[in-house]
Amino acid sequence: MEPFADIPRVRSDSTSSSVSQGSRSKVLLRQRLSQLLTCIDDMSSDDEASEEVSRTLDEAFQLCGRFIPTDAFRLHIVTWNVATAEPPEDVTSLLQLDVQPPIDLYVIGLQEVNATPVRFISDLLVEDAWSHVFMDTLAPRGFVKVTSVRMQGLLLLVFAKQSHLPFIRNIQATYTRTGFFGYWGNKGGVTVRFSFYGHMVCFLNCHLAAHVNYALQRVDEIEYILETQDFDLPDTPHVRDHKAVFWFGDLNFRIADHGLHFLRSSINSGRLHLLWDKDQLTMMKKKEAFLQEFEEGPLNFKPTYKFDRNSETYDSSGKKRKPAWTDRILWRIKPKTLPSEDEDEKASTSSDEGLDEYPLQVTQDKYTSDMSYGASDHKPVIATFSLEVRKCFDTPLVHVSPLGVWSADQDALLQYTVQEDFMSSTWDWIGLYKVGFKTAFDYETFVWVREEELPETNEVIQLHVDKDEIPLLSGHYVLGYYSTNMQSIIALSANFQILESKRAVMEGLVPENINGLNQ
Repeated sequence: MEPFADIPRVRSDSTSSSVSQGSRSKVLLRQRLSQLLTCIDDMSSDDEASEEVSRTLDEAFQLCGRFIPTDAFRLHIVTWNVATAEPPEDVTSLLQLDVQPPIDLYVIGLQEVNATPVRFISDLLVEDAWSHVFMDTLAPRGFVKVTSVRMQGLLLLVFAKQSHLPFIRNIQATYTRTGFFGYWGNKGGVTVRFSFYGHMVCFLNCHLAAHVNYALQRVDEIEYILETQDFDLPDTPHVRDHKAVFWFGDLNFRIADHGLHFLRSSINSGRLHLLWDKDQLTMMKKKEAFLQEFEEGPLNFKPTYKFDRNSETYDSSGKKRKPAWTDRILWRIKPKTLPSEDEDEKASTSSDEGLDEYPLQVTQDKYTSDMSYGASDHKPVIATFSLEVRKCFDTPLVHVSPLGVWSADQDALLQYTVQEDFMSSTWDWIGLYKVGFKTAFDYETFVWVREEELPETNEVIQLHVDKDEIPLLSGHYVLGYYSTNMQSIIALSANFQILESKRAVMEGLVPENINGLNQ
């Protein structure tokens, strides 16, 4: 039996800190209940008492309810140093596609993707092989690549269920070089941030300095990345300004002091806990305040480095490198400033001032590695999380829909309506996507939004689609409004069918039907 196998799931939320969870809510709740007791003592009329008690109880329960998020989403993160290997044909196990409840967001961070000059230039022109295998696997299941960022061998991919696309906004990506004094991208971090139903989240994929003696340099590198990466939005200019940050990658922290024989003996006997105290990241977290802000689940899986390729055998070469948990996934919830003892009394007499009306809670459900993949000398690490959020909004900025029957035999018509004011642009466009599309740019055709002037809120705009741009064969499609400023699809129509065109028969794309028989 594995040690600590029954450790409860690790949970954190935006309404708490490491000192006291929800302390302000408790203060205010006690105030409401105190008012209730006072009402019962003071009211002379049963009717008056009943009304006042009812009102105060309602307020108390509303206060409680505010801190219970109403929607839960599932996040699946993968980190893997692929050591320049080509992707496997099957990544089903890596993505755990059939897990229940189903996943809403996939975030995949890779390190050491093949980045030879010829290969890197090729990948700039077309999607790299790793991106292709993940898109080909996830698209048929209704996932769309939201964005990606690449710096040399570092690659970060984000996929979301199609239904979530209109609520993923303000997407930005950046990168920071740390290798060779910042002049080469073999080490560093790549980052994607966006708003998810109004909650600012950030994903940081890192590859830090190698070798056991460079633990302090690794700490300096991640601190440099966190401090120097910046973004456009004033509320979240830096990584740690986001409500939730997920930090992962080949962080390269090793197991210090222990000899190779003790390491392997502890691993083979399942006594992994004997190694935790000498894990360099664990040791550094005790010394560095900014690292203490990040949480990590227990390391109840074998060290993921270094293996003989295509095996589960640790390094058997002459170097015999020590096993280590180099590949990690951590997360951080933006801490809230708790009231001091002097402020408690003030808080108990105020209403909602300073409370987070839209909280976010993070629960880690799984933290493990997948030993079945052997293409690299690292094993991939997987973490799944539950994100419980109170949505800041649940209505798309734009409503878009097809009008009438669509086929390539005639021009088609669509309409859109701006439902809420946003930074629209005449460079925005509406794409026609086949169900199962891979990215925002995987459209069959598109039309520009109205060019002469931006629409007013609730104004109904109609656009024509030329029949020569409509697919000849029948199929199921959606319309998507793409915002240039937000770099994302902010509206999707319901699925609709395009009918088979008469031209399809004429051009020999389908067999002609004669007397009810296909000839």
